[in-house]
Amino acid sequence: MGKTETTFEAANKVMEPGPLSEANPTGTWKDFLTIAKLGIVMSNLITTFAGFFLAVKYTNLNFTEQLVPMVLCLLGAALVIAGGCCLNNYIDRDIDQLMERTLERPTVTGRINANQVLWVGIVTSAVGTLLLALTTLTAAVLGLIGLFVYVVVYTMWLKRTHSINTVVGGISGAVPPLIGWAAVDANLHPIAWILFLIMFLWQPPHFLALAMKRCEEYRNAGIPMLPVVSGFEMTKRQMIWYTAALLPVSLYLYDFGTVYVILTALLGTGWLVLAISGLRAKDDIKWARMMFVYSLNYLTIMFVAMILVNIK
Repeated sequence: MGKTETTFEAANKVMEPGPLSEANPTGTWKDFLTIAKLGIVMSNLITTFAGFFLAVKYTNLNFTEQLVPMVLCLLGAALVIAGGCCLNNYIDRDIDQLMERTLERPTVTGRINANQVLWVGIVTSAVGTLLLALTTLTAAVLGLIGLFVYVVVYTMWLKRTHSINTVVGGISGAVPPLIGWAAVDANLHPIAWILFLIMFLWQPPHFLALAMKRCEEYRNAGIPMLPVVSGFEMTKRQMIWYTAALLPVSLYLYDFGTVYVILTALLGTGWLVLAISGLRAKDDIKWARMMFVYSLNYLTIMFVAMILVNIK
């Protein structure tokens, strides 16, 4: 349920917009995909599917017999995440106009009416929750928890008041693998919680790198991100602690086999070394950019590897 603006955003740029309707010629499907943050939805679906796939394996079910629950799970999760992103756009339209990276959002330019965004967010979230409930009630409840943390706790409250916003907001981004697992097995296995913890620890260094890159924009918008409030040195130390904690947690899934352990150790160690190198970095923004890119590749490779090594 995350906030991550990933490399999947490139997909948005190549999609041709089309008129939403004759009554609203300025609104396009691309505009609505933009406010739904398609990149975030797609990246979160990778972790959702990983949770679902691993749950099928560890409950000894036949994957081909779980195709309907899988579709309901992925579609439901996608709609809940997209709905949360729409609500985030609706709530943040006052500060989005103060930041360069969000200045062209349809909610800022007026290409989509604010009330439309609000109702699209509400309806999409509701439909997604219903679809998740058709798998298990636990999956639906987890979706609602992620939605509440992202929209209410993070967007409406902590993002505007406290630098801990990145950490607490990470809860919503860590929920998707739990949703995937719960769609198969409502009695969440310890592995499901390890997936949650991996996602939770991954997010602070990822988003703090972004916050460093956009520090002055956040400062101008009055958003108390950690780099704005405490400076780059404190931010870099925090990022080191999170990447260091992530390494042993990811290795806890040693049951996935030798290939997974070696790959995870190399990826985690590489990220930790890069994080530590930031203490002597001459160009903090360049270093933050490298951390951001590495985090995206780390997450994708890790979760794809979890799936591949468990295919039998």
